[in-house]
Amino acid sequence: MDRQCIYMDHIAGTPVAPEVVEAMMPFIGDHFGNPASIHHLGEKPQDALFQSREKVARLIQAEPEEIIFTSCGTEANNLAVKGAAFDRMEAGKHVVVSAVEHYSVLYAAKALQKFGFEVTEVPVDGHGMVDPEDVRKAMRPETVLVSVMHANNEVGTIQPLKEIARCVHEGGALLHTDAIASVGRIPVSVKDLDVDLLSMAANQFYGPKGAGALFCRKGVQIWPLFHGGGQEDGRRTGTENVAGIVGMGKAAELAVERMAVRGAKVRRLEAMLRREIAERLDEVRFNGHPESHLPGLVNVSIRYVEGEALLLHMDLRGVCVAGASACMSITAKASHVLEAMGLLDDGAYGTLLFTLGEGNTEDEVRRAADTLSEVVTLLRSMSPLCQARR
Repeated sequence: MDRQCIYMDHIAGTPVAPEVVEAMMPFIGDHFGNPASIHHLGEKPQDALFQSREKVARLIQAEPEEIIFTSCGTEANNLAVKGAAFDRMEAGKHVVVSAVEHYSVLYAAKALQKFGFEVTEVPVDGHGMVDPEDVRKAMRPETVLVSVMHANNEVGTIQPLKEIARCVHEGGALLHTDAIASVGRIPVSVKDLDVDLLSMAANQFYGPKGAGALFCRKGVQIWPLFHGGGQEDGRRTGTENVAGIVGMGKAAELAVERMAVRGAKVRRLEAMLRREIAERLDEVRFNGHPESHLPGLVNVSIRYVEGEALLLHMDLRGVCVAGASACMSITAKASHVLEAMGLLDDGAYGTLLFTLGEGNTEDEVRRAADTLSEVVTLLRSMSPLCQARR
């Protein structure tokens, strides 16, 4: 990575840890065999899959046989939503999702409508929080699946999943959670959360892209999206990406070891970034729950600037962040998350999302805040809305 670049977009993907790269390399080279092969070249890849499954299971306090490896988090979400719904369609054709789900859940649910399913969206409050009672009210006798994410990837709000799980199970449905943003960042226990299905992705906790997993609680059946050779107990058939899975296993192992230290560091840097932004700029709004949110995530809306311009000018100055697209531009697609939170009524805000990681420093936080102040000052000087207020 460019040494001059300040990378604060860890929700899009974390750098791959050197230990992860080292663990993967033998399976790109000498141990290239297919784990399904009977001959000796299949032995080490097969052993590696077994060990990686154990490591990923340990990260979320699951059993190894409850882990299904996928190509990414989006596939895991699709397998959970479509797989659970199709398997239970004789019992009912109603699915409940929250309004702030990732598009891989929302669009998977929308696709079910072509097969006769009905989908109900549960609202959120101004912090992006789902009320468990709203979930209970949305359920019907024919509800077969509810999907509510563990932590939102835009504003970081952590949902009250234990309470939601109680409502869902009392209604006789399955609960899936998209935990892609939270697994590896904060402690996640499928036993404690009492979920039936949980999605995760390696590139969120210093593992490689192209490796994800779905936790499927023992006894829960899902309809496979793929059919073929029977890998992953027939639930996700296809030759496994052994190197990627090994990388995910190693990343999971490191996450267990380092989560507390990583979390403490990014919480400190997050607090510093919020403070530095607030001291430099007026008319800013921090989005998401003030307490129950992912560490290291700062979603900030800034008045009288356009979101895409913010993002591009930050990048030109070497600061890599994400845009939530809650901006004034009619060409930009507004954030459905901020819209669901009721924060798009006044369109005169541009929004940026900073997500910090273990490699960030206090000096980078100060430089990022200085750069943001410089960019906002420039853009406001050209903004007709800002000029009008004067």
